[in-house]
Amino acid sequence: MSTEAVSTEKTVPHEQADLAADWRGIAKEDDTVTDTGNLVLAGRSRRLLIDLVRPYRKQAIGTFVLILLDNAAKVSLPLFIAYGLDHGIGQGRLGNWAPMIATVAGFVAVTLLSGLTTFAFLRASGSLSQRVLFDLRVRAFRHTQRLSVSFHEKYTSGKVVTRLTSDIEALQELLEGALNQALSAVLSVVTIAALLIWLDPLLASIVLIGFVPLVLVTRWAQRRQRAGYRRTRGAISRVVVQLVESMSGMRAVQAFRREHRNQEVLGTEDSAYQIATTTAVRGMGDYVGLSNFIGKLTTVIVLLVGAWQVMEGNLAIGVLAAYLLYLDQFYGPLDELAQVFNSYQSAAAALEKISGVLEEEPAVAEPLHPVALERASGAVRMEKVWFGYNSTSVLPEFDLEIPAGQVVALVGATGAGKSTLAKLLTRFYDPSGGVITLDGVDLRRLADAELRRHVVMITQEAYLFSGTIADNIRLGRPGATDAEVAAAARAVGLDVFVGGLPDGYGTDVRTRGGRLSAGQRQLVAFARVFLADPAVIVLDEATSSLDIPGERLVQHALETLLRDRTAVIIAHRLSTVAVADRVLVLDSGRIVEDGAPTELIAGQGRFAGLHAAWRDSLV
Repeated sequence: MSTEAVSTEKTVPHEQADLAADWRGIAKEDDTVTDTGNLVLAGRSRRLLIDLVRPYRKQAIGTFVLILLDNAAKVSLPLFIAYGLDHGIGQGRLGNWAPMIATVAGFVAVTLLSGLTTFAFLRASGSLSQRVLFDLRVRAFRHTQRLSVSFHEKYTSGKVVTRLTSDIEALQELLEGALNQALSAVLSVVTIAALLIWLDPLLASIVLIGFVPLVLVTRWAQRRQRAGYRRTRGAISRVVVQLVESMSGMRAVQAFRREHRNQEVLGTEDSAYQIATTTAVRGMGDYVGLSNFIGKLTTVIVLLVGAWQVMEGNLAIGVLAAYLLYLDQFYGPLDELAQVFNSYQSAAAALEKISGVLEEEPAVAEPLHPVALERASGAVRMEKVWFGYNSTSVLPEFDLEIPAGQVVALVGATGAGKSTLAKLLTRFYDPSGGVITLDGVDLRRLADAELRRHVVMITQEAYLFSGTIADNIRLGRPGATDAEVAAAARAVGLDVFVGGLPDGYGTDVRTRGGRLSAGQRQLVAFARVFLADPAVIVLDEATSSLDIPGERLVQHALETLLRDRTAVIIAHRLSTVAVADRVLVLDSGRIVEDGAPTELIAGQGRFAGLHAAWRDSLV
């Protein structure tokens, strides 16, 4: 192995406690949540739902009025039947058909009203639910993009995908259908209960007595189902994580023949999801069965007692018929609520996860009163800066000053602190102590957009998005003209390659830039930064994964890119040091050597030894 590859640092700071271990946090996949935890999670979910509906409260009120009218129309139908049986038939025998005609006309009119209000309600509620879901999806996506790098290093992309897809779909099922049924069912139960008491208090007492065990069963099922559906949300999240990781790393999967192992892992996670879902469905079946049994038993008792009252002359036959119809409408909505209950528990578990994401605060906060830098020169200063996490020091306290326009190379073994230092300079993390300034301004006083305009980081693997070459270059300055894009490409030597493509700058690079080589992707990234024209560039060695011809091409572009700019380069290959004005050798987070490359090479220090070993490897 060539000694040219000095190190490939993978140090990832973790300044926060593990999100997966915090029940109030977003990564909670365990179902063993305390009662206090349940109250907090439920309250958090309700606050989110209320906040989403608040902008559309007028539409929500209008929708509620429609369902009130619809409910009033439906519950009045048995009253027409009772009136027809007790008065219409008797008056008809006497030749007076007016009561029967009024009964039929009223029944038809109310039926038409019910149909119209149902139609209007479904349209209004469908529109409202879609607006709420759209706002939630946009809010969640915007918020996850704002969260700090530390969040995304802990919370896998698969879980984020689950929050934005599967969890929102669970909420969509509730809002688009189940919630409509729930509102209608609750109103029907309340209204019919009042009518049952008004029609016959004795029979109503039987119904209300039967309602007690139904409430107890519902409460029992609610607790059981909440835990079950929390398990299903966690299980499907792990399934999606495995799918995303397998698809994203397909080259490695096939290269190392990991297909069988991935299938085993996915099978295990999928099996856990299947078991969790099956358990939840069985719990739903138990609840539906018990609630139906209680309802049917109560109906039988009401029928027997009501029939006895009719025979004794204490109750009209029409009233008994209306009573039985109302009982069917009373327990019918309860059956609907049982089905809604299934969707509600799933949506509630999903909303807990989403609300957890939205409550996460960026570890790197935006300043309340940001300072503007019209044109930064690129002078960087670190005063008494140190960084650590979980009581572990990664970078001990040190001072560093980089004049504007100076190119500094960071050299050191794996874990020396090079990547951590680079992330502090770009403010992906804030130091645990001390101050980092750009042109004398604390980085914490710069708005994120302002900081990214003046300080840009280029990673080892230049990430390209699906789209054209021009689109990817224009990320550096979205408003750039085609001429400016072409000029940036020409400055870094990309124009020769692009000129040979059939569609030129309109060529689609495909997913992650798969149509281009590693060197070509790096040149696109350089053109992007050249177009952005930052004052400071932090470079995580651009040539570490390239062959010799590709490295030489990129090296030439790098010299152009760094001209008259402040730069900090993580040097994994000592060939990169040739463009540096100054070399810092790091060891355990401390700067152990600092000087010009020629000065250090002429000495007897660590860098001189590394350079000698690299030079010998080229012979």
